[in-house]
Amino acid sequence: MEKEIFVIQADGTREIFDVSKLEESLIRAGASKKTADDVIAHISSELKDGMTTHEIYRHTFEILHTDNKPVALSYSLKRAVQELGPTGFPFEKYVAEIFRARGMTALTDQTVTGFCTKHEVDVVAYDDKKLIMVEAKFHNDPMMKSDLKVILYVKARFDDLRKMKFRYPESSQDERELNEAWLVTNTKFSATAIEYGSCQGGVVMIGWNYPPRGNLHDMLLEHKLHPITCLTTLNGREKKALIEQGIVLCKELVDNQGAMLLAGVNQEDFPKILEEVNML
Repeated sequence: MEKEIFVIQADGTREIFDVSKLEESLIRAGASKKTADDVIAHISSELKDGMTTHEIYRHTFEILHTDNKPVALSYSLKRAVQELGPTGFPFEKYVAEIFRARGMTALTDQTVTGFCTKHEVDVVAYDDKKLIMVEAKFHNDPMMKSDLKVILYVKARFDDLRKMKFRYPESSQDERELNEAWLVTNTKFSATAIEYGSCQGGVVMIGWNYPPRGNLHDMLLEHKLHPITCLTTLNGREKKALIEQGIVLCKELVDNQGAMLLAGVNQEDFPKILEEVNML
């Protein structure tokens, strides 16, 4: 029987290294079974008791980046989304892009009047069939969860909004009811938040890995919504400058190269940056 190896989580807790979790994350990032097996063999041969999960992630990323760069960039997606911070607004814009990718109109930072009071709504998305309002909950800390207080607060706000009718688009002569309310977070939900949300209903809860299918990670890979923070050809200063211009998606750089100039990116670096974007 092989000796159990314990690894250190970001919050300092120790847990047994589970190779199936690494395999699952590689396959979800687009790695073939052979690539996943090769990476796991490499990592397992160098695994030591007390290694941090961050060390394992960095080593895995380095192997992938050498052998299969597109998979490496997708594998780094969770950390790339967290690097959109420290404010939540880039994440709101990022969430809006999910709905645009689904063919809906999406507006950010909306003030909407409910039955009792006005509410700041992060994203309003609509098409001919649905009107959806979204609370985008961003956490800089990957271990931070959206807990029971968050879902209680969000549900109360949307219950107030469900009592009203709205004009979206604003030019419409017809008023419409709110069809769906979403809570989207880049990390996880606490067990009590999931328990309450599943019992009460009324809010679609989307976390990084929740629900098991159709979660945030799935949506981003499905629509190829890679944030500019996953690019290795841009440095931190350049990424920050692009985000300040409202650029959050890699694919936005293809038709908006002027933004890269404004961000201080050397024009000679454009080809390698766009090559990396096209890999995705």
